[in-house]
Parts: sequence; C-alpha cells; structure tokens
Amino acid sequence: MSEDVDKVFKRILVGVDDSADAQLAFKYAVRRAAKDDATLIITSILESDDMNVYQALTKDYVHGEHDELVEHLKQYQKVAEEGGVKNVEFIIDEGDPGETIVKNVISEANADLLIIGSLSKKGIRKYFGSQAAYMAKYSPISVMIIR
Repeated sequence: MSEDVDKVFKRILVGVDDSADAQLAFKYAVRRAAKDDATLIITSILESDDMNVYQALTKDYVHGEHDELVEHLKQYQKVAEEGGVKNVEFIIDEGDPGETIVKNVISEANADLLIIGSLSKKGIRKYFGSQAAYMAKYSPISVMIIR
C-alpha cells in the first residue's frame, strides 16, 4: 500500500490559462515535477467557440492566436526551468478544453498525472463542475485539481 502513496510521476501534464487557480496549478506542477525529477508538459487549448465565424475561417487569425500562445507557453517554460524542472515540453491544441485534453493531449503527452485548476477564466465555466469535473471523471490518468 505504501508504494501507491509514494508514487513518483514521470510525466506531469498541467493545463494553463490566465486564471488565478490555473496559475496555482502551474506553480504546484513545477514544484512536483522538480521534486519527482519528472518531465513537465504544459498545455493550453485554443477555444474555437471564442472565435466568431469570420475569425474561425481565417487561417491568419488562428495562426496569429497560435503564435501568441506559443510565445506565452515559452514564458511558462522559462519559469518552470528556473524552478528546477529539467525537461519541459508544451502542447497546444484546439477545441473544448476538457474534452480536448482528455481525448487528445493526455495520450499525445504520454502523461501519468494531470494537474489543473478548479475554475476557468471564461464565461459560464467560472465554477467547478464543468471543465475540471469533466477531466476528473473521464481522464485515463490521475488528476489533481488545485484550488
């Protein structure tokens, strides 16, 4: 039984956006990855429902959003490396965050732990019960929800 309690994770996936609890989740994930000498995979999802029809059809708009997100995630990567994480990767995908992370990103990252915040910065999702609950329920790996 003690082996389950002392589990060391090798590939930790953390979902980030600009919400306060996602920032807390990121800080915890950095500490945990540094402590476990794990690879930290930082993910952020471009939400297509935030774009209007014109923007969604304009490749330049989506490409611009993607490029901005890459630069943003490079800043997270730098913070993680300064926090003692030796291996940092990032994955950007597009769609509904909870569903995309569960169905695409976890397997692409080959992660064994998902760390997320309990709230989301957007719209009606500003309460626990939506994205975080979906990921906790359907994730094929362990999920830690930070508040």
